[in-house]
Amino acid sequence: MEDITGLADRVIKGDGLAAARLITAIEDEALEIAGELERLGPYCGGAFVVGITGAPGAGKSTLIDGLAECFGSRDIKLGVLAVDPSSPYSGGAILGDRIRMRHSDGVFYRSLASRGQPGGLSAATLAAVRVLDALGRDIILVETVGSGQAEVGVADVCHTSVLVMVPGMGDDIQLMKAGILEVADILVINKAEREGAESLLQGLNAMLGTRQREGEVVSTEATCGRGLPQLAEAILARRRSFVSGGRLKRKRQPVA
Repeated sequence: MEDITGLADRVIKGDGLAAARLITAIEDEALEIAGELERLGPYCGGAFVVGITGAPGAGKSTLIDGLAECFGSRDIKLGVLAVDPSSPYSGGAILGDRIRMRHSDGVFYRSLASRGQPGGLSAATLAAVRVLDALGRDIILVETVGSGQAEVGVADVCHTSVLVMVPGMGDDIQLMKAGILEVADILVINKAEREGAESLLQGLNAMLGTRQREGEVVSTEATCGRGLPQLAEAILARRRSFVSGGRLKRKRQPVA
């Protein structure tokens, strides 16, 4: 197995290749990984972590590509961790190359294999977030594997969770199944040009009026960019709230 000693020091200096190698070591459960992650500790706490979740086909990847353009225009350093189903043969991310990001300049993108982990995440997610945090990413987007309503785990590891929904995909059933709807901070109606978008919008606003936590709904058409600046601003507004309240470090959970 590759010697990973010293990778943490290179990550702290902004070495993206070292970050990629360190995340690989995390997934491979290298013996030296605990020491390297501990070395990163003092340099973590500045990144705002956003979970992007929703059913397969909702357009999460296209949204992320559009957000990369929005954040890039504001000189925000972006990291993306996409959790994908695991290959039954290699154990790696089976769809790891599925995104061909058009707006990838300056974006650190990495796929993680779910390896059977429940909740739409990977066992390596928290540690990988720490690596990108120490690398100096301002915002880290964590895209879940896309198993649907059960992905409530994303709210536990991210500062803000974004649920992406699409009209015509059993909207009434989506609204009745609480789960992630109860914990999502931003609800996105993607492909909002489709029939049923207005009905879904009304249903989501009604649901928000009955729950105990704040939230907002944003309508988008990710393929043409409509609504993406508004979504980016909604994320940045929550980031400003966390920064002003000194809550970034308090939300992050420790890495074992």
